[in-house]
Amino acid sequence: MTASPQPHAALEKLLQTLTLERLEDNLFRGPRASEGWQRVYGGLVLGQAVVAAALTVDESRPIHSLHAYFLLAGDPEHEIVYDVERLRDGGSFTTRRVRAVQHGRPIFAMSASFQKQEAGYEHQSEMPDVPPPEALPGVSDLLSAATTDLPESMRAYWRRERPIDVRIVDASRYMSREPRAPKQSIWLKSNGPLGDQPYIHQAVLAYASDFTLLDTALIAHGKLLFDADVQLASLDHAMWFHRPFRADDWLLYTQDSPSASAARAYCRGAVFDRQGRLVASTVQEGLMRPRETAFLLK
Repeated sequence: MTASPQPHAALEKLLQTLTLERLEDNLFRGPRASEGWQRVYGGLVLGQAVVAAALTVDESRPIHSLHAYFLLAGDPEHEIVYDVERLRDGGSFTTRRVRAVQHGRPIFAMSASFQKQEAGYEHQSEMPDVPPPEALPGVSDLLSAATTDLPESMRAYWRRERPIDVRIVDASRYMSREPRAPKQSIWLKSNGPLGDQPYIHQAVLAYASDFTLLDTALIAHGKLLFDADVQLASLDHAMWFHRPFRADDWLLYTQDSPSASAARAYCRGAVFDRQGRLVASTVQEGLMRPRETAFLLK
């Protein structure tokens, strides 16, 4: 499916927040990221950090992996400064370290590796057999039809215009709070064209990859992302970009959660394009604790 000719206002806002101001050679400032949240959405910091690192690397070397830690909750009413350290510029690989700073303190740290394009051996996992996105209803329609009690905050979020269009492959978890195997698949794409800069497509996928990944662990407990009695927070996030892709065409994001213990959940994901190519993989560990025993991270 081709992208619509004009991006939605929410996507325009996202692209604006991914347009960083260069303060010095290795220092960048991201626009204020207020989206009505009490803290900055982790995927947004991740996306801005990808852009900051990419702006210090030749375009012939796309990012192929990143490993990030969320250290402190970001303040959505203030800009974030990204300090990029040029660790290595080798014959094939380039390595960068990025620190995101707010109010004089690091809130996020990421290491990223870039590689010149090379040919080599290839194999991949097979894409799951699921309905195409055109055969699935939008999230707003699904949640309107849900018969179970859903948090009003969740309904309100999905009623808003969003930069990413999402189609849920199996929405039955929203019709019942019965615990089940912690896995889910969604189709996603940007709500409009993204241009031809590969690092923008990678930054947008990084942005989108954080939203539902930790949510997958809740399926095993009959809980939902916006439930008030659960405290959730991304602790770390890793991504590997295997093949070129466009984030303004549909991508299938399959996710599962092999383990949860010690108030932490471990989740992983695989991203396929419409042709069945595995284009990216994700892994995340996140905080997942009952709200009644929760305390704020210091």
